[in-house]
Amino acid sequence: MVMRHIFVGIDLGDKNSVARMAVDGEKSERFGFVNNRAGRTRLIREVKRRSEEAGGAEIVMAYEASSCGFVLSDEAEGLGMKCWVLAPTKMEKSVEQRKHKNDDRDADDVLEKLRGHVLAGNRLPSVWIPDLQTRDDRELIRTRLELGEKQTQIKAQIRMLVKRHGVEKPSGLGAGWTVGYRRWLTGLAESEGLGWGTRQALSSLLGQLDFLEAELERIQKPLEQLADEPRHKPIVEELTQEAGVGLLTAIVYRTEIGQAGRFRRSRQVGKFVGLTPTSHESGQQNDRKGHISRQGPPRLRKVLCQASWVHIVHDADAGRLYQQLVLRNPKKKKIAVVAVMRRLAVRLWHRMRKVELQMAKA
Repeated sequence: MVMRHIFVGIDLGDKNSVARMAVDGEKSERFGFVNNRAGRTRLIREVKRRSEEAGGAEIVMAYEASSCGFVLSDEAEGLGMKCWVLAPTKMEKSVEQRKHKNDDRDADDVLEKLRGHVLAGNRLPSVWIPDLQTRDDRELIRTRLELGEKQTQIKAQIRMLVKRHGVEKPSGLGAGWTVGYRRWLTGLAESEGLGWGTRQALSSLLGQLDFLEAELERIQKPLEQLADEPRHKPIVEELTQEAGVGLLTAIVYRTEIGQAGRFRRSRQVGKFVGLTPTSHESGQQNDRKGHISRQGPPRLRKVLCQASWVHIVHDADAGRLYQQLVLRNPKKKKIAVVAVMRRLAVRLWHRMRKVELQMAKA
């Protein structure tokens, strides 16, 4: 007896969501639901009903990864249903599809991808789904990174606010955000040299900066505790052996990669991090390399970039590679930095994989 299938392609939104359902190769039908517990329960109940009507057809679901997370996937898998989460960056769309995008078309596109995979064996651009513990660890680390980004933004706002009003930093206060510079800014917010509205704005920004700095200091301890957990400690200690890689870079790399063993070769690591060049080749036209793909987690690329500048200074091979590429084209130093970033990402992968194998044997 040939197994029948209920295919469910979902466009999952923050609130309103759309599912397109079809039995095997039949025409799909629309089902709208709200992305909350009650709405997802309605969806699963409807899918089960259709499965029973089709004689116990196997239920197969899929949706594109988004900020909504993996809740729907967890719920479906918990009920014995297959549910894939697809990578949006790998969903090939024509120019016409991109210009006429809506929820129904997106859900139907996911459905066709799913149907082609199950019935014809086509490749499905699914993503690796981290376990609950890894997701929980990521929340703390990503919050730490977001605090750092907000701090940088507030500092830039303060500098531009002062500059807009023609006020220049006095000499002798040192470079960067020294104690003297902060004291001068505080005095500036209280003086009569600026307008009342500008002083209030500066005072507010300085207050926000104080809060962010206090929060960064507070969150550092939980971050260190997380890095000291048995599941992370051996890997973090190994990763920090690389010059330029500190605790934050190591724990970000460890949690974003998740399992080094899911990559079979170094090229896959570079591709996941988004540091491989795009290419364009057609007919007799030679393969042209473009900008890096920027796929994968941008937060991981950011910490790798920061670590790479230190890595270039303290690692002889990295410094030599950087200088060789800069000498080849002095105007394109970014390309040299990206090459060092990719090299560092691969070296960290080798180190992480080695520790994972050791931990598996223990």
